[in-house]
Amino acid sequence: MHEAVQHPILQHKLSYLRDKQTSNKEFRELISEITMLLAYEALKNVELTPVTIETPIASMTAQRVTHDIVIVPVLRAGVGMLNCLCDLIPTARVGFIGLYRDHDTKLPVEYYVKLPPVANDPIAILVDPMLATGGSTIAAIDLLKQEGFYNIIIVSIVSAPEGLEAVENAHPDVRIYTAAIDDCLNDNKYIVPGLGDAGDRIFGTT
Repeated sequence: MHEAVQHPILQHKLSYLRDKQTSNKEFRELISEITMLLAYEALKNVELTPVTIETPIASMTAQRVTHDIVIVPVLRAGVGMLNCLCDLIPTARVGFIGLYRDHDTKLPVEYYVKLPPVANDPIAILVDPMLATGGSTIAAIDLLKQEGFYNIIIVSIVSAPEGLEAVENAHPDVRIYTAAIDDCLNDNKYIVPGLGDAGDRIFGTT
């Protein structure tokens, strides 16, 4: 299942994220802001548990999140989405999956995996700014499931229809939240119109 979030403020910020004139600093800030907006939508169905608290005025029953939440950025571009999610969910734990796309085969190559232990039926939020062919996303989901993470949400800012289809065919149980579904992939498997290489624009390595 995938959902393209159409909130006007999100779409406004996305227009600046795509713009090639946007500086690296602005790009990083926009990545964080858009990620935060997507996360609100992605976590809208998280279960809550009633707890009794004391306000300065009286006792009351409030609601708190029951699930353990694990944020998993796909290195390296996914790191640009991490800090804002840690601010939003301070109790979240963090794992990392390192994948790169082979320039010749266009297939994902794993080079680093570090995940926290599974506890309390965790929600894993897999973050990567771009969902292009879906190969890296599928590989990351495979790794998460091998480690016992089965409740998986993907937050990706720009997606290609080819990638969405591939991920949904491989893992129909995974929910995908994106800010945009673009036209297609070009011959080099880049998203069109896209926003360029997110990692290069985050880290200034262009």
